[in-house]
Amino acid sequence: MDSPEVIGSVSELTSSPITILFQPLGRRGQVPTGLSVLEAARRLGVGLSGVCGGAGVCGTCRVVVPPEHREALSPVSQTERERLGEEEIACGVRLACRAIIHRPLQVFVPLESLTASQRTQVEGRQTPVRVDPVVVPADLRLSPPALSDPRSDAERIRDGLGRPVRLDLEVLRHSPHSLREWGWATRVVLRGDEVVALLPLGTPLMGVAMDLGTTKLAGYLLNLETGETLTSAGAMNPQLAYGEDVMARITYALQEPEGAERLRRAAADGLAQLVVALCNQAGIQPEHIVEAVVVGNTAMHHLFLGLPVRPLGLAPYVPVESAPLNVRARELGLPLAPGAMIHVLPNVAGFVGADHVAALLATRMDEADHPTLLLDIGTNTEIGLSVGGRLFCCSAASGPAFEGAHIRFGMRAAPGAVERVRIIEGRVYCETVEEAPPVGICGSGILDAVAELRQAGLLNGRGGWIEENKSGFSTVVSTDNGPEFILVPAETSGLGRAITINRKDVGEIQLAKAAIAAGWQILLEEAGVRESDLARVLVAGAFGTYIDIGHAVAIGLLPSLPLDRFEQVGNVAGTGARMALLSRAERERAACLARRIRYVELTVHPSFRERFAQALWL
Repeated sequence: MDSPEVIGSVSELTSSPITILFQPLGRRGQVPTGLSVLEAARRLGVGLSGVCGGAGVCGTCRVVVPPEHREALSPVSQTERERLGEEEIACGVRLACRAIIHRPLQVFVPLESLTASQRTQVEGRQTPVRVDPVVVPADLRLSPPALSDPRSDAERIRDGLGRPVRLDLEVLRHSPHSLREWGWATRVVLRGDEVVALLPLGTPLMGVAMDLGTTKLAGYLLNLETGETLTSAGAMNPQLAYGEDVMARITYALQEPEGAERLRRAAADGLAQLVVALCNQAGIQPEHIVEAVVVGNTAMHHLFLGLPVRPLGLAPYVPVESAPLNVRARELGLPLAPGAMIHVLPNVAGFVGADHVAALLATRMDEADHPTLLLDIGTNTEIGLSVGGRLFCCSAASGPAFEGAHIRFGMRAAPGAVERVRIIEGRVYCETVEEAPPVGICGSGILDAVAELRQAGLLNGRGGWIEENKSGFSTVVSTDNGPEFILVPAETSGLGRAITINRKDVGEIQLAKAAIAAGWQILLEEAGVRESDLARVLVAGAFGTYIDIGHAVAIGLLPSLPLDRFEQVGNVAGTGARMALLSRAERERAACLARRIRYVELTVHPSFRERFAQALWL
């Protein structure tokens, strides 16, 4: 480890400030020379990971420095050579805690080096798309009515457009006041041969894309004329009050009087509040949104639309509708333009829905040249496989453990949640969301902990505790609940008591990861390819964005492949929804994709029980 003197002297820290730019965040600010890049990030509010607190032992604070800026930093230290290797160093990779700033600097922060507080739930890999929305504007300056010209308002609009069109009933109800207030100058918004909105002249057309997840909502406000995403936001799904997973909510809908309607309203209210939040951020009115796209799994799709869910809760788990749908926003309770439509992408099967189709669309899985696996990890994990032009998919009921549920000290990725864990030379290092005092552990943290405990020799392959461990230390203590590992001692915990991990917590992770592993293994079996044949593995979803890929491979959650074959792509379901919002061609492509997919039902697959049992092993 480098000596403390390397980090900079007092005299250095009082010198003139210099400018540092953190990309791709666009965070720019001034700091004194002599600071480490990690400390500069902290001062500027950049959530750069540093599990060991800047001691140089964890290697989680990797940044990439462009060639033209490498001389602005201190020489590569011995610690960096040991932790990174010459190949990474040659590519400009540095440990932020060891790299000292001497001159103005620009650095790139990889996604895996950001803490959860910076990696919002809505981020995802972007795929270029040609802007060709289903709604188009027409600017009109109409002559006002007179005794000599008593044409109706609607007729004036048709004559101004030069063709026959239909006007939505709500548009007709609003038109007399609006046209007269605007002096008969208006922007007519057309969807095919129907007028869905009248706007003030020159108002840009706005659209909203939303991902209705089982646990979280993600929304994006777009300019439909330029394709620009103006703002994005995330929120929790209000349906969580009625059950953590889709089966719990289906049961509630079937067994409780008015249960289905409560769930429908909860989803609609959640999305409506998200729309208002997006509009407030952008400074626009919700009624200026003229088109929307919503994606979600099949259960969320049915509950939001008010479709019966009984067929989804019983074998053979058949959806009421799988084709794309167009529904008036007002019929679903969303505060958009009077005649605005919501386009809902197609479903595939009972437990693979429009969100998976959107993810396939965004990642261009249908164009993959080599075997490619896509895992959208969440409460319900959708898995897709592309092999030689063929598409396969399945759904794994991974449960809510990765959201922190069913874990004794589990919580979501909120401030104070332990999100990263390392055990180094007998010491436990934890990193929390927003560096707040530890108050619990979220999904990525518990996965880290299980992998590190296994690697340290504290857990056996079955997930049980080993009394004699090779790490040379013992923090497994006996309690009334059995043996527990002390992750955070009481004196440093924000709870005033120790945060621990017990055998049941480990078991929850084993069950979740076994369901997912059995799913992708069966898809490989169905496609006739081996694990080693996979050229790329795309890991999607909020949880998939946050996990340590190496740890996920180590415990068998992900295929045993070189790490350079993995890519964490974020919320690509949200990306696919945006693509469908901007392009009629992408909507058609999504519909074609859904028809091409071969769905594999895991619950009746002859290999599932055996694969699941084998995958429980750590």
